Amino acid sequence: MMGSSHALSGAAVWLGGSLALDQLAGFHQTPLQLAVGTAICAGGALLPDLDLSGRVTARKGGATVAHTFGVLTLFLAECVEKFSLSVYKLTRMKYDPHRRNGHRTLTHTIVFNVGVGYGTLALCNAYGKWAVMGVLFFCFALALRGLFERWAERAGWVIVTLAAAGAAFVVYERLPGDRGYPLLGVAVGIGGLIHLAGDMITRHGCPIFWPIPTGRRMWRNIGLPDRIALRAGDKTETVLLRTVFATVAIFAGALLVAPILLERFNIDL
Repeated sequence: MMGSSHALSGAAVWLGGSLALDQLAGFHQTPLQLAVGTAICAGGALLPDLDLSGRVTARKGGATVAHTFGVLTLFLAECVEKFSLSVYKLTRMKYDPHRRNGHRTLTHTIVFNVGVGYGTLALCNAYGKWAVMGVLFFCFALALRGLFERWAERAGWVIVTLAAAGAAFVVYERLPGDRGYPLLGVAVGIGGLIHLAGDMITRHGCPIFWPIPTGRRMWRNIGLPDRIALRAGDKTETVLLRTVFATVAIFAGALLVAPILLERFNIDL
């Protein structure tokens, strides 16, 4: 799937899940908490594609996420891709094919994305609001790049960086400093897992079960059969799926925020 679809799916799942928790478990969130969780999950849904590098000096190629901070994230993607390829080569079994790049290997596993979510949680617990602000800044930038891809391309990485920094600071000022904010780690982890689900409905699939061998392969891609799988970037994805994701996000968000606004303004329906 394309970067925008991944980000939009992360936002839809977070808002849809929040609505379900609100209605079924009485887990209520403020509009600020909903907005932050949605942005973090949308940004986290782009993270696995940091293993797709481009040409750093020319600032070309690579996934959507690799262009978030210009040459810096392109270089980071290059490092992640090379590291992922090294892990692949070190752990591959006899029937795993030879590869020249590390895309859709390490970062496209359940272990990696659960680990990133737990690592985010541990970082925020250990270092408090400063770590929280860093996570907010990074994920906000990713969310802007994914959800508003055309605007981000026109504006450039400097504007995206400044916008993410401003949003992170505004949120930071409104958060109490004595909490670890575990939902940030949950949102990042869920975003990554949603990314895997999105890639699994395409023809290539993902090696989600690594490091558990399946058959005689360590890196077996799991996904839909080719006859029903999506082709990344086709109209089924860019029109149908994005419309579904946007509809879910808008509908769930409206149902979550409307009661809060009605209560705040003392409107009785």
